Amino acid sequence: MNKTRWIIFAGVCVVLFGILFITSPRAESAFNGDAAKVITEGPIQDRVYGSADQKVVLIEYGDFQCPGCAGIAPTVTAIREEFKDKLTFVFRHYPLTDAHPNALAASTAAEAAGQQGKFYEMYEKLYQVQSSWSKADPKQRDQLFEQYAALLGLNIDQYKKDLTSKDISDKINRDRSTARKSFGIDGTPTFILNGRKLDSQAVFDTNSFKQTIKDELTKAGYKLE
Repeated sequence: MNKTRWIIFAGVCVVLFGILFITSPRAESAFNGDAAKVITEGPIQDRVYGSADQKVVLIEYGDFQCPGCAGIAPTVTAIREEFKDKLTFVFRHYPLTDAHPNALAASTAAEAAGQQGKFYEMYEKLYQVQSSWSKADPKQRDQLFEQYAALLGLNIDQYKKDLTSKDISDKINRDRSTARKSFGIDGTPTFILNGRKLDSQAVFDTNSFKQTIKDELTKAGYKLE
């Protein structure tokens, strides 16, 4: 192969590699802001429960197929509800696709529901029935997710269209990027409280987790009953 052909071959390889990287589920969207704060500006915004303007921000990095995430979800929901007037809660995606092959599809389904204002309803559903879809094959999994979308009253045609949205894939990739680059996260669930990564084991003690939140709220000047 002469020099010219080698140059052409190398150029083709570079282009193909670039395409594979961009289309790979592991490709990450760059983020240069403060990931400890709620992201409410720009094309990729956080999924916020309640007000985005509270003094205390709790961010969960989760994987919908992670058993630990499903196990702690009722505690997170209880904390979210009890302190919703004082606490800003954000869920960000960190699907561990090597261990959980259906996790990325679940994140995509949740984001598609979010496009119709039902992100946290789908969040709850996916965790509540995790055992029903976690080991399903792709076809069965997608059918189940569509059933959940219908139960939530979503427009199914729009839901299916949104599943292939670049905005959604960019959102998930951006979340992954902030997890790794900003907090060094390598597992789920991981919680960030006002920029501080909480001990992974301590959060599974419901009383301890709740007290940690209360202490942060008190420090921020909120009066608790």
